[in-house]
Amino acid sequence: MTAIRRLTALAQETRLAIYRLLVPAGEEGLAAGMIAERLGVAPATLSFHLKELERAGLLQARREGRSIYYAADYDGMRDLLSFLAEDCCQGRPELCAPLSIFTAGEKRR
Repeated sequence: MTAIRRLTALAQETRLAIYRLLVPAGEEGLAAGMIAERLGVAPATLSFHLKELERAGLLQARREGRSIYYAADYDGMRDLLSFLAEDCCQGRPELCAPLSIFTAGEKRR
């Protein structure tokens, strides 16, 4: 069920854009205001989408003063990628070689 929840969260255009913005931002993440500004999303709309991604286990939030910072949950991402590689490749790693290498913790070329 977790994989379905994560895939469903990422299947929405704004949430996917948020996630794609946060993955390279690293563990520090970005303040909600910065995310809204970069993506041109209204704060109320952004808040809804951030909560959906957090509920799916794809984001982590932390408060610093009056700001809330959001960062990609890399464990959640790895779990989803591992699930897809294991389930979709059905024991045949050659079918998912680049993905299975990535999910095994090795760096991409």
